[in-house]
Amino acid sequence: MNIESSHTFKGVSRELLWKTLQNKEALRRSLPGCQSFEEVEDNVFNAELGINIGPVKGAFTGVVRQVDINEPESYRLLLEGKGKPGEIDADAQMSLEETDEGTILTCRADVKVTGVLAAVGQRVMGGVAKVILGQFFKDIQKETKEMAKL
Repeated sequence: MNIESSHTFKGVSRELLWKTLQNKEALRRSLPGCQSFEEVEDNVFNAELGINIGPVKGAFTGVVRQVDINEPESYRLLLEGKGKPGEIDADAQMSLEETDEGTILTCRADVKVTGVLAAVGQRVMGGVAKVILGQFFKDIQKETKEMAKL
């Protein structure tokens, strides 16, 4: 399943958005349902997320890796997660493009799911992914304001 979503961070420079996306605490606060987010080695994190959106309910534990880092333009996130509702394997390309209005963050992901997650269907999973990404973008917007104060 392919997912693509983008958000314009109005009045936010690419450098500030990059700095926010690289801040472990900002990420922990911005990941929907995040119960734990801990760096286990450079750019590798163990995470636990609780998700309760429509038919997708449950806790997931997994590993998030940040690779192919091209500061401050792009990076890839590799996610492997397991939980009662099934398993997720995702490869997401994150790109930051500065415009006159602000910075556009675009996420293009190839996501593979198993178990109940696969049973609910691609259309439902696509909707759930959009809700999760929308909440993430909204929370990162708040975090950029906090980072700008530092």
